[in-house]
Amino acid sequence: MNSTTVTNNMAFSVNFVTDLQELFRYPFMQHAIEAGTIVAVIAGIVGYFVVLRRSSFAAHALSHIGFAGAAGAVLFAVSPVYGLLLFTGVGGSAMAVLSPRAAHRDVHIGTVLAFMLGLGVLFISLYAGNSSQTYSILFGQILGIGSSDVLLTLVAGVIILAVVAVVYRPLLFSSLDEDVAEAKGMPTFLLGIVFMLLVAVATSIAVQVVGVLLIFSLMVTPATIAQQLANRPRTAIGISVTIALIATWLGLSVAYYGPPYPVSFYITTLVFSFYLFVRFAYRRVRPLRMYEPTLEET
Repeated sequence: MNSTTVTNNMAFSVNFVTDLQELFRYPFMQHAIEAGTIVAVIAGIVGYFVVLRRSSFAAHALSHIGFAGAAGAVLFAVSPVYGLLLFTGVGGSAMAVLSPRAAHRDVHIGTVLAFMLGLGVLFISLYAGNSSQTYSILFGQILGIGSSDVLLTLVAGVIILAVVAVVYRPLLFSSLDEDVAEAKGMPTFLLGIVFMLLVAVATSIAVQVVGVLLIFSLMVTPATIAQQLANRPRTAIGISVTIALIATWLGLSVAYYGPPYPVSFYITTLVFSFYLFVRFAYRRVRPLRMYEPTLEET
């Protein structure tokens, strides 16, 4: 079976066990589900802080910077993931150093993004090979992930979870009120760099699932929905992760049993549908508001 386009002769049945066994029948689907699960968990957690710190533009910029790194990696015959990690790491650190204050970072983000995109254009112009790798970077290549990619994704995910566990409280505190956190002696500058590196790594591994152009679907939208539903940070993070997981699993399942369209299309459509439901339908039952936790809840 071709791993880039899901086609299956077996129709979806009412037997859940049989359908689940069929879904795990091929190695490329096993790898896709494994990597997708890791990415959904990480994107849901990191995405909450992205939304809380109003850093959506930073995540968007890092995904495009990652594209430049991936293009460079392809040019030098290296796995695109390594190029993604290198460029997003350097780009995220540069953004944090050039502008320590998260609230005033847009201009510096745009400056770094423009330079990195210029490098990406250079790498693409020098690359004479097949353009399919570039396409997969833009729109995701989850069905082309191998066991080595899954392992790399797992290692990156474990590192992110460990760092978040260590800096959770100070990062949450500084995200809510940077001035108060700084007045209390918290290393807000260092926390800003750590946060941008977390976003960089999370963006790099999420690109495999939904691609550079669709990164918001897992990094921002689930967390945005969660903020409208939850009253506490940990609950919101749990909801964000749950939405990302459901969208990823359902997206892979529908792509396997349904029309052979890109998996990233299904994932983004599901996440956006969740958002529309919460934004317009759910509020008829319960009024919604963008919730921000207080300092006491940290």
